Amino acid sequence: MPKLSPGKLPPQELARLVFPHLGSQRSEVLVGAALGEDAAVLDLGDSLLVLSTDPITGASQEIGWLAVHIACNDLAAAGAEPVGLLLTWLIPPHLAAEELAMMMSDADRAARSLGAAILGGHSEVTPYLPQLVVVATAVGKTPHGRLIRTGGAQLGDALYLSKALALEGTAILARELAEELRPVLGEELLAHAATFLEEISVVPEGLLAASLGAHAMHDVTEGGLLGGVWEMMEASACGLRVEEESLPIRPETALLCRALELDPLALVSSGAMLIAAPPGLLEEPFAQRGLPLTRIGSFHPERTLLFVKGGVEQERVFDGREELWRALARHHDNPRRHDGSR
Repeated sequence: MPKLSPGKLPPQELARLVFPHLGSQRSEVLVGAALGEDAAVLDLGDSLLVLSTDPITGASQEIGWLAVHIACNDLAAAGAEPVGLLLTWLIPPHLAAEELAMMMSDADRAARSLGAAILGGHSEVTPYLPQLVVVATAVGKTPHGRLIRTGGAQLGDALYLSKALALEGTAILARELAEELRPVLGEELLAHAATFLEEISVVPEGLLAASLGAHAMHDVTEGGLLGGVWEMMEASACGLRVEEESLPIRPETALLCRALELDPLALVSSGAMLIAAPPGLLEEPFAQRGLPLTRIGSFHPERTLLFVKGGVEQERVFDGREELWRALARHHDNPRRHDGSR
Protein backbone atom coordinates (compact mmCIF):
# COMPACT_ATOMS: atom_id res chain seq x y z
CA MET A 1 0.00 0.00 0.00
CA PRO A 2 1.61 3.30 -1.09
CA LYS A 3 2.32 5.87 1.61
CA LEU A 4 1.10 9.46 1.51
CA SER A 5 3.67 12.17 0.82
CA PRO A 6 4.30 15.05 3.26
CA GLY A 7 2.20 18.17 2.76
CA LYS A 8 -1.32 18.98 1.67
CA LEU A 9 -3.20 16.08 0.09
CA PRO A 10 -3.34 16.46 -3.72
CA PRO A 11 -6.78 16.80 -5.35
CA GLN A 12 -6.94 13.19 -6.54
CA GLU A 13 -6.24 11.85 -3.03
CA LEU A 14 -8.86 14.14 -1.51
CA ALA A 15 -11.40 12.88 -4.02
CA ARG A 16 -10.51 9.25 -3.31
CA LEU A 17 -9.90 9.23 0.44
CA VAL A 18 -11.81 12.13 1.99
CA PHE A 19 -14.75 13.42 0.00
CA PRO A 20 -16.72 10.11 -0.07
CA HIS A 21 -16.96 10.24 3.74
CA LEU A 22 -18.64 13.49 4.76
CA GLY A 23 -21.38 12.43 7.21
CA SER A 24 -24.98 13.51 7.04
CA GLN A 25 -26.40 16.19 4.78
CA ARG A 26 -27.85 19.21 6.61
CA SER A 27 -30.02 21.97 5.23
CA GLU A 28 -28.02 24.59 7.14
CA VAL A 29 -24.83 23.75 5.23
CA LEU A 30 -24.46 26.12 2.28
CA VAL A 31 -20.82 25.27 1.59
CA GLY A 32 -19.28 22.03 2.76
CA ALA A 33 -16.08 20.17 1.98
CA ALA A 34 -15.13 20.63 -1.69
CA LEU A 35 -11.99 21.00 -3.76
CA GLY A 36 -10.45 24.43 -3.36
CA GLU A 37 -13.02 25.84 -0.94
CA ASP A 38 -11.30 27.64 1.93
CA ALA A 39 -14.16 27.55 4.45
CA ALA A 40 -17.46 25.93 5.37
CA VAL A 41 -20.58 28.08 5.55
CA LEU A 42 -23.72 27.57 7.65
CA ASP A 43 -26.96 29.51 7.20
CA LEU A 44 -28.14 30.62 10.66
CA GLY A 45 -31.04 32.69 9.40
CA ASP A 46 -30.08 36.29 10.04
CA SER A 47 -26.44 35.81 8.95
CA LEU A 48 -23.98 33.27 7.62
CA LEU A 49 -21.53 31.48 9.93
CA VAL A 50 -18.18 30.79 8.25
CA LEU A 51 -15.70 28.24 9.65
CA SER A 52 -12.21 27.11 8.75
CA THR A 53 -9.45 25.08 10.34
CA ASP A 54 -5.72 24.79 9.63
CA PRO A 55 -2.61 23.31 11.29
CA ILE A 56 0.84 24.83 11.46
CA THR A 57 3.38 22.06 10.86
CA GLY A 58 6.29 23.43 8.80
CA ALA A 59 7.44 26.30 11.04
CA SER A 60 9.07 26.47 14.46
CA GLN A 61 8.96 30.26 15.02
CA GLU A 62 6.02 32.63 15.58
CA ILE A 63 3.67 29.65 15.43
CA GLY A 64 0.88 31.42 17.32
CA TRP A 65 0.98 34.38 14.93
CA LEU A 66 0.88 32.07 11.91
CA ALA A 67 -1.90 29.87 13.28
CA VAL A 68 -4.30 32.76 13.82
CA HIS A 69 -3.65 34.49 10.51
CA ILE A 70 -3.62 31.33 8.36
CA ALA A 71 -7.03 30.26 9.70
CA CYS A 72 -8.54 33.74 9.43
CA ASN A 73 -7.25 34.13 5.88
CA ASP A 74 -9.59 31.32 4.86
CA LEU A 75 -12.52 33.27 6.32
CA ALA A 76 -11.45 36.34 4.36
CA ALA A 77 -11.45 34.30 1.15
CA ALA A 78 -15.16 33.77 1.74
CA GLY A 79 -15.69 37.49 2.43
CA ALA A 80 -16.21 36.88 6.14
CA GLU A 81 -15.13 38.98 9.11
CA PRO A 82 -13.17 37.00 11.76
CA VAL A 83 -14.99 36.72 15.09
CA GLY A 84 -12.99 34.20 17.11
CA LEU A 85 -10.69 31.20 17.19
CA LEU A 86 -10.27 27.85 18.90
CA LEU A 87 -6.64 26.74 19.32
CA THR A 88 -5.54 23.14 19.84
CA TRP A 89 -1.96 22.76 21.08
CA LEU A 90 -0.33 19.31 20.83
CA ILE A 91 2.85 19.77 22.85
CA PRO A 92 5.97 17.54 22.95
CA PRO A 93 7.33 16.88 26.46
CA HIS A 94 10.59 18.76 25.85
CA LEU A 95 8.85 22.10 25.26
CA ALA A 96 9.38 24.61 28.07
CA ALA A 97 6.33 26.21 29.65
CA GLU A 98 7.70 29.67 28.80
CA GLU A 99 7.78 28.74 25.10
CA LEU A 100 4.07 27.95 25.16
CA ALA A 101 3.39 31.25 26.89
CA MET A 102 5.36 33.06 24.16
CA MET A 103 3.40 31.32 21.41
CA MET A 104 0.11 32.19 23.08
CA SER A 105 1.32 35.78 23.29
CA ASP A 106 1.96 35.72 19.52
CA ALA A 107 -1.54 34.30 18.96
CA ASP A 108 -3.02 37.01 21.17
CA ARG A 109 -1.19 39.72 19.21
CA ALA A 110 -2.46 38.32 15.91
CA ALA A 111 -6.05 37.99 17.15
CA ARG A 112 -6.06 41.55 18.48
CA SER A 113 -4.77 42.85 15.13
CA LEU A 114 -7.88 41.33 13.51
CA GLY A 115 -10.36 42.26 16.24
CA ALA A 116 -10.96 38.53 16.93
CA ALA A 117 -11.32 36.71 20.26
CA ILE A 118 -9.58 33.50 21.29
CA LEU A 119 -12.61 31.51 22.38
CA GLY A 120 -10.99 28.35 23.74
CA GLY A 121 -9.54 25.11 22.44
CA HIS A 122 -7.43 22.30 23.87
CA SER A 123 -3.87 21.93 25.19
CA GLU A 124 -2.19 18.56 25.63
CA VAL A 125 1.35 17.32 26.20
CA THR A 126 1.89 14.20 24.10
CA PRO A 127 5.00 12.02 23.81
CA TYR A 128 4.18 10.96 20.26
CA LEU A 129 5.16 14.15 18.42
CA PRO A 130 8.74 15.31 17.74
CA GLN A 131 7.64 18.96 17.52
CA LEU A 132 4.71 21.11 18.55
CA VAL A 133 1.62 21.19 16.34
CA VAL A 134 -1.09 23.82 16.67
CA VAL A 135 -4.45 23.61 14.93
CA ALA A 136 -6.52 26.79 14.67
CA THR A 137 -10.25 26.80 13.97
CA ALA A 138 -11.55 30.21 12.96
CA VAL A 139 -15.15 31.41 13.20
CA GLY A 140 -16.44 34.31 11.17
CA LYS A 141 -19.61 35.92 9.89
CA THR A 142 -20.86 37.58 6.75
CA PRO A 143 -24.27 38.94 5.73
CA HIS A 144 -26.42 37.22 3.14
CA GLY A 145 -25.46 38.26 -0.35
CA ARG A 146 -21.81 38.89 0.54
CA LEU A 147 -20.56 35.28 0.51
CA ILE A 148 -17.65 34.59 -1.89
CA ARG A 149 -16.64 31.13 -3.11
CA THR A 150 -13.51 29.75 -4.72
CA GLY A 151 -15.64 28.47 -7.60
CA GLY A 152 -17.40 31.72 -8.45
CA ALA A 153 -15.12 32.96 -11.23
CA GLN A 154 -16.89 33.90 -14.47
CA LEU A 155 -15.73 33.93 -18.07
CA GLY A 156 -14.22 37.31 -18.84
CA ASP A 157 -13.12 37.90 -15.25
CA ALA A 158 -9.61 39.13 -14.61
CA LEU A 159 -7.48 37.23 -12.09
CA TYR A 160 -5.67 39.34 -9.51
CA LEU A 161 -3.05 38.53 -6.87
CA SER A 162 -2.55 40.63 -3.76
CA LYS A 163 0.94 41.39 -2.42
CA ALA A 164 3.48 38.87 -3.82
CA LEU A 165 4.31 35.20 -4.34
CA ALA A 166 5.61 32.90 -1.61
CA LEU A 167 5.78 35.37 1.28
CA GLU A 168 5.14 32.67 3.88
CA GLY A 169 7.51 30.15 2.31
CA THR A 170 10.25 32.76 1.97
CA ALA A 171 9.94 33.82 5.62
CA ILE A 172 9.85 30.26 6.97
CA LEU A 173 12.88 29.12 4.97
CA ALA A 174 14.82 32.29 5.84
CA ARG A 175 14.31 31.37 9.50
CA GLU A 176 14.51 27.57 9.44
CA LEU A 177 17.50 27.34 7.05
CA ALA A 178 19.33 30.47 8.16
CA GLU A 179 22.58 28.60 8.88
CA GLU A 180 22.65 27.14 5.38
CA LEU A 181 21.59 30.31 3.58
CA ARG A 182 23.58 32.94 5.50
CA PRO A 183 26.91 32.38 3.62
CA VAL A 184 25.06 32.56 0.28
CA LEU A 185 22.50 35.33 0.79
CA GLY A 186 23.88 37.32 3.70
CA GLU A 187 22.48 38.25 7.09
CA GLU A 188 20.71 41.43 5.96
CA LEU A 189 18.69 39.77 3.20
CA LEU A 190 17.66 36.86 5.43
CA ALA A 191 16.62 39.21 8.23
CA HIS A 192 14.43 41.18 5.86
CA ALA A 193 12.94 38.03 4.31
CA ALA A 194 12.03 36.78 7.79
CA THR A 195 9.87 39.88 8.33
CA PHE A 196 7.50 38.75 5.55
CA LEU A 197 5.58 36.85 8.25
CA GLU A 198 4.28 40.21 9.44
CA GLU A 199 2.41 40.52 6.12
CA ILE A 200 0.74 37.13 6.28
CA SER A 201 -2.84 38.36 6.74
CA VAL A 202 -5.10 38.74 3.69
CA VAL A 203 -8.14 39.81 5.73
CA PRO A 204 -7.99 43.48 4.58
CA GLU A 205 -7.94 42.63 0.88
CA GLY A 206 -10.50 39.85 1.27
CA LEU A 207 -13.06 42.05 3.00
CA LEU A 208 -12.46 44.92 0.57
CA ALA A 209 -12.80 42.71 -2.52
CA ALA A 210 -16.00 41.15 -1.14
CA SER A 211 -17.50 44.59 -0.49
CA LEU A 212 -16.72 45.64 -4.07
CA GLY A 213 -18.43 42.62 -5.62
CA ALA A 214 -15.58 40.21 -6.47
CA HIS A 215 -16.84 36.93 -7.93
CA ALA A 216 -14.35 34.48 -6.36
CA MET A 217 -11.38 34.40 -3.99
CA HIS A 218 -8.87 31.81 -2.90
CA ASP A 219 -6.18 31.96 -0.20
CA VAL A 220 -2.84 30.82 -1.66
CA THR A 221 -1.41 28.28 0.77
CA GLU A 222 0.35 24.92 0.29
CA GLY A 223 1.08 24.20 -3.34
CA GLY A 224 1.75 27.89 -3.89
CA LEU A 225 0.36 29.87 -6.78
CA LEU A 226 0.29 26.80 -9.03
CA GLY A 227 -1.90 24.91 -6.58
CA GLY A 228 -4.08 27.94 -5.91
CA VAL A 229 -4.88 28.75 -9.52
CA TRP A 230 -5.46 25.08 -10.32
CA GLU A 231 -7.98 24.74 -7.47
CA MET A 232 -9.71 27.98 -8.45
CA MET A 233 -9.93 26.88 -12.08
CA GLU A 234 -11.31 23.45 -11.19
CA ALA A 235 -13.82 24.85 -8.70
CA SER A 236 -15.03 27.43 -11.25
CA ALA A 237 -15.27 24.85 -14.09
CA CYS A 238 -13.48 27.06 -16.58
CA GLY A 239 -9.98 27.62 -17.93
CA LEU A 240 -7.32 30.05 -16.79
CA ARG A 241 -4.54 31.92 -18.56
CA VAL A 242 -1.74 33.24 -16.30
CA GLU A 243 0.73 35.85 -17.54
CA GLU A 244 3.89 34.56 -15.88
CA GLU A 245 5.89 37.72 -16.51
CA SER A 246 3.29 39.72 -14.55
CA LEU A 247 3.64 37.65 -11.38
CA PRO A 248 4.83 39.80 -8.46
CA ILE A 249 7.88 38.19 -6.84
CA ARG A 250 10.17 39.98 -4.43
CA PRO A 251 13.96 39.89 -4.91
CA GLU A 252 14.43 38.08 -1.59
CA THR A 253 12.09 35.30 -2.73
CA ALA A 254 13.75 34.98 -6.13
CA LEU A 255 17.25 34.79 -4.62
CA LEU A 256 16.25 32.34 -1.90
CA CYS A 257 14.50 30.03 -4.36
CA ARG A 258 17.49 30.18 -6.70
CA ALA A 259 19.87 29.29 -3.85
CA LEU A 260 17.73 26.32 -2.81
CA GLU A 261 16.78 25.31 -6.37
CA LEU A 262 13.05 25.74 -5.67
CA ASP A 263 10.16 26.72 -7.92
CA PRO A 264 8.59 29.86 -6.38
CA LEU A 265 5.31 29.04 -8.15
CA ALA A 266 4.94 25.94 -5.94
CA LEU A 267 6.08 27.46 -2.63
CA VAL A 268 3.50 28.08 0.11
CA SER A 269 2.17 31.61 -0.39
CA SER A 270 -0.03 32.69 2.52
CA GLY A 271 -0.11 36.48 2.44
CA ALA A 272 -1.40 36.52 -1.13
CA MET A 273 -5.05 36.32 -2.18
CA LEU A 274 -6.29 35.24 -5.60
CA ILE A 275 -9.29 37.33 -6.63
CA ALA A 276 -11.52 36.92 -9.70
CA ALA A 277 -13.41 40.08 -10.61
CA PRO A 278 -14.53 42.08 -13.64
CA PRO A 279 -11.56 43.99 -15.13
CA GLY A 280 -11.14 47.44 -13.61
CA LEU A 281 -13.29 46.78 -10.53
CA LEU A 282 -10.56 46.52 -7.90
CA GLU A 283 -7.53 48.54 -8.94
CA GLU A 284 -8.46 52.03 -7.75
CA PRO A 285 -10.04 51.05 -4.37
CA PHE A 286 -7.04 48.84 -3.56
CA ALA A 287 -4.59 51.59 -4.50
CA GLN A 288 -6.47 54.13 -2.37
CA ARG A 289 -6.02 51.85 0.67
CA GLY A 290 -2.39 51.04 -0.07
CA LEU A 291 -3.09 47.36 -0.73
CA PRO A 292 -0.77 45.92 -3.44
CA LEU A 293 -2.70 44.22 -6.25
CA THR A 294 -1.51 42.82 -9.58
CA ARG A 295 -3.56 41.59 -12.52
CA ILE A 296 -1.99 38.25 -13.46
CA GLY A 297 -4.42 36.53 -15.81
CA SER A 298 -7.92 35.89 -17.11
CA PHE A 299 -10.51 33.12 -17.32
CA HIS A 300 -11.37 31.40 -20.60
CA PRO A 301 -13.84 28.69 -21.73
CA GLU A 302 -11.53 25.69 -22.20
CA ARG A 303 -10.64 23.95 -18.93
CA THR A 304 -6.89 24.21 -19.24
CA LEU A 305 -4.35 26.06 -17.12
CA LEU A 306 -2.02 28.02 -19.39
CA PHE A 307 1.08 29.91 -18.25
CA VAL A 308 2.28 32.43 -20.84
CA LYS A 309 5.88 33.66 -20.92
CA GLY A 310 7.52 35.50 -23.78
CA GLY A 311 4.43 34.92 -25.89
CA VAL A 312 4.75 31.13 -25.51
CA GLU A 313 1.90 29.19 -23.90
CA GLN A 314 2.63 26.21 -21.67
CA GLU A 315 -0.09 24.04 -20.20
CA ARG A 316 0.48 23.30 -16.51
CA VAL A 317 -1.01 20.71 -14.18
CA PHE A 318 -0.86 20.77 -10.38
CA ASP A 319 0.54 17.51 -8.99
CA GLY A 320 0.31 18.36 -5.28
CA ARG A 321 3.96 19.41 -4.99
CA GLU A 322 4.94 21.79 -2.18
CA GLU A 323 8.47 23.18 -2.31
CA LEU A 324 8.64 24.02 1.40
CA TRP A 325 8.51 20.35 2.35
CA ARG A 326 11.09 19.43 -0.28
CA ALA A 327 13.50 22.06 0.99
CA LEU A 328 13.07 21.12 4.66
CA ALA A 329 13.37 17.39 3.94
CA ARG A 330 16.55 17.89 1.92
CA HIS A 331 18.01 20.02 4.69
CA HIS A 332 17.28 17.49 7.44
CA ASP A 333 18.53 14.60 5.33
CA ASN A 334 21.94 16.26 5.01
CA PRO A 335 23.64 16.46 8.44
CA ARG A 336 26.62 18.47 7.14
CA ARG A 337 25.88 22.19 7.12
CA HIS A 338 28.10 25.24 6.88
CA ASP A 339 28.83 25.25 10.60
CA GLY A 340 29.11 21.43 10.85
CA SER A 341 25.96 21.17 12.97
CA ARG A 342 22.73 19.24 12.48
